[in-house]
Amino acid sequence: MDTMTTTTVTVRYFAAARAAAGTEVEKVQLPAGSTVAAALDALRAQHGPEFAVVLARCSFLLDEVAVRDQATTLDADAVLDVLPPFAGG
Repeated sequence: MDTMTTTTVTVRYFAAARAAAGTEVEKVQLPAGSTVAAALDALRAQHGPEFAVVLARCSFLLDEVAVRDQATTLDADAVLDVLPPFAGG
């Protein structure tokens, strides 16, 4: 029997990213040892090209810490926040 270990990542979307994804939060199953980049690739594939345009402008928090390197490995039960640029005044 071939069993692949997976990691569940909770993805939370804010503002324009939430609108583009059509949801506020979702759970994503990825192979264990996946990176932030792999999670983003899976999300682009799931939500399509319009979402990918929004995602390209976003910044990310992994467990409430800014992601500087998308090669960062995702721990089990990680939380990835997708933050589009916010207008300020």
